[in-house]
Amino acid sequence: MLSTVTPGIDDIVSVVIEFLAELQEKPAAEVRAELEDAGAELPVDSLLIVEILTRIEERYSIAIPADRQSAEATRSVQAFARAVREAIIERQQS
Repeated sequence: MLSTVTPGIDDIVSVVIEFLAELQEKPAAEVRAELEDAGAELPVDSLLIVEILTRIEERYSIAIPADRQSAEATRSVQAFARAVREAIIERQQS
């Protein structure tokens, strides 16, 4: 059964950072620090986001559409987390 509780942006950011850390074989705290040093939006190489996209979709039982808005969301962890949250809300409302 799918959860009806919508995770917050910070919760999603933490999951994204965990997955990025696993992908890069680094501690999550180190990845978070590197991202925070780069800016408030936590800019990231969009290819890294694409590499964890399937895991995020499976984790939250969502599908992120392959459109321009989603492509722009892969530029930062914060933007990606907002796109994930929107997809979760849409799933919950359907």
